[in-house]
Amino acid sequence: MTIDWKKLLLAFVAVYVVGQALGYLIHQVWLAPTYASLASVWRPEAEMMSKMWIMFVTAAFFSFFFCYVFARGYEGKGLAEGARYGAIIGLFFGISNSYDSYVIYPIPYSLALKWFLSTLAYCVVIGIVAAALYKPAKA
Repeated sequence: MTIDWKKLLLAFVAVYVVGQALGYLIHQVWLAPTYASLASVWRPEAEMMSKMWIMFVTAAFFSFFFCYVFARGYEGKGLAEGARYGAIIGLFFGISNSYDSYVIYPIPYSLALKWFLSTLAYCVVIGIVAAALYKPAKA
C-alpha cells in the first residue's frame, strides 16, 4: 500500500502531542510521588531538566516511526486496528524496558509494573489516535 504522507504527518503530530500529554500525566502526576521517594536513584533535577530536550527529540522519533509502521501495515479496520497495534507495540517495548530497568536500577518492583502498564496503556491510546487520523483516501 502506498503511504498517504499528508495523513501520516497529521497522525504523527497528533500522536506526538497526545503522547506528551499522556507522558505528563503518567510521570509528572501519577508517578511523581514514587520518583520523589527514589530521588537518590536519578540525576539531580536541574541536570535532568538540562537534558530534557533529548527526551522531546526521542519522543518525536518514536511518534514518527510508530505512525510510519502503522501506515505501512494499515488495513482500514478502524479504531480497533489502532488499539491492537498499540497493544502489540506496548507489549514489545513495555516488557523489555520496564523489567530490564528493574534489573539494572535499584527500584521497587511496583515501579517496574507501573511503567509496564502505563507503557501499554500509552501505546493503545496513541494507536487509537493514529487509527483515527490515518485514513488514506481509497484508490
